[in-house]
Amino acid sequence: MGGSHAHGSSVDADVQVTGFARTVLVASLVLAGLVAVVGVFVLWPSADDAPDPVEFAEQGVTFPTAEVRSVGEPCPVLRSDPNAPPPTGEDGADEPFPEGCNVLEVTVTDGDGADDEVSLQVPPYVTRSGLGPGDEVQLIRIPTPGGAASQGEPTTGSGLSPDGDSSYGWSKVERDPPLLVLGIAFLLVVAVVARLRGVLAMIGLGFAGLVVAYFMLPALLAGENGLAVALVGSSVIMYVVLYLAHGLSVRTSTALAGTLVGIAITTGIALWGVDSARLSGISDDTGELLLLYAEGLDYQGLLTSAIIIAGLGVLNDVTITQSSAVWELRAAAPELSRGRLFASGMRIGRDHIASTIYTIVFVYVGTALAVLMLTSLYERPLSEVLTDEVVAEEIVRTLASAIGLVLAVPVTTGIAVLTVRPERPRGGRRSAVRAGRDAPGPDASDPSPA
Repeated sequence: MGGSHAHGSSVDADVQVTGFARTVLVASLVLAGLVAVVGVFVLWPSADDAPDPVEFAEQGVTFPTAEVRSVGEPCPVLRSDPNAPPPTGEDGADEPFPEGCNVLEVTVTDGDGADDEVSLQVPPYVTRSGLGPGDEVQLIRIPTPGGAASQGEPTTGSGLSPDGDSSYGWSKVERDPPLLVLGIAFLLVVAVVARLRGVLAMIGLGFAGLVVAYFMLPALLAGENGLAVALVGSSVIMYVVLYLAHGLSVRTSTALAGTLVGIAITTGIALWGVDSARLSGISDDTGELLLLYAEGLDYQGLLTSAIIIAGLGVLNDVTITQSSAVWELRAAAPELSRGRLFASGMRIGRDHIASTIYTIVFVYVGTALAVLMLTSLYERPLSEVLTDEVVAEEIVRTLASAIGLVLAVPVTTGIAVLTVRPERPRGGRRSAVRAGRDAPGPDASDPSPA
C-alpha cells in the first residue's frame, strides 16, 4: 500500500505519508481482515444446519406461459370500508359488478396445456397496470383429478381448461425483457461514464452479491449469530469492493478504516435501538412466512443485520469522499497544518452529510410510500402511527444508519489527516541566505544595473 495509486492518480504520489501512521493503519487493517476471513470459515454453514427446503408448489402444479388476448375493464371499487354492506340498486338488490370485469382472456403458448384458451379472474390491480393484448403472463396450472371440471362450458373467469382436466390461476406478468433492458442500460452507462473504475465497481458489486447469496443468507438461515454474520460479511465485502474500485493505496486504506469504524458505530446504535424499542424483527407478511418455515431464528438479530447491510452503500460513499478530499487538499496545500487540514476536510464533509441524510430519508419514503399513505388515512395520532412496528422498524433502521455515517465523517477525516504529512518550510534566515548564495550573479553583457 504505497503512495502510488493503482489507477494512476498523480495526487497520491505528490502527498507524503507518515511512516508510523501508515504502519499502524496497515497493521490494523491486516488484523481486521484476518479476523473477517477467520469469521467466514467459522460461520460458514453446513448443509445439516440449513432448514428443510420448502416446496414452492405441489406435485403436478406447473407454471406455463400465456399470451393475453383481451383484458376486461377494471371492476369498480364499491366500498371504501371493507366492513360496510355492499351498495344496493333501486330495487334493493345488491348492485352487480360489470360483466367480464377483471377477466383476462389468454392463450397458453408454452408449457403444459399449450394452445389452451382460458378465461380467468385476476386481481383488480392487474387490469389497472396497463396490461394489453400481446403481453405475456405466467399462469398456475393445477391438474383436476379425474377431469371433474369437464362438465359443460367454463364460465367467465372460471380459469378452467377447455377439456376440464385442469384449472388455471394467476401468477404474474412476464417482465424479463424490460428488466433486461434496464440492466444492460445500467451497465453501459456506468462503463461509458465511469470507464474502468465503473467496470471494477460492477465487478465488486457482483462479488458482494455472491457473499450475500452464498454466505450470509445460508448462515442466517442456519441459525448463526446474525450480528456476527453481518459484521463478517460486510467487512469482507468492503475490503474487496473498496480496493477493487479505488485501487490498493493508503488513501483507499484510510477510507476502509473509516468504513469499518462506521460499521461498528452503526452496529452499536442498531443493537440499542432494536432492544430498547422492543422490535421483534417481524413486521409484515414476509416476516410471518419466514417465521412459519424457520421458527428458531433470532429475528431481532436478523433486523440488526439488515440495518448494518442497509447502511453499507452510503457509508462507503461518505468515507471514500472524505479520504479523497483530504488527499486533494494536502496535495494542493502541502504546508497546511493538520488542524487546518482537518477543518477544511470537515467543511466538505458537512456538505456531504447534509445531502446523504436527504438520500437516506427519501429512499425510505419512496420505498414505503404506500405504507405511509395507508397509515395517513387512519384517524390515529401521529405518535401512535410512528410507534407501530412496521414504521418504528424503519425509523430505527434509518436513524442508526444516519448516525453511523455522520460519525464516520470526522473519524475518516481524522485518520486521513493523521496519515498524510505536511511539508514544513526549511525556514527562515538560513534558507534565504542559501538561496542568495545559489542565485546566479549578474550577466556582464547585461547593461542594466544589477
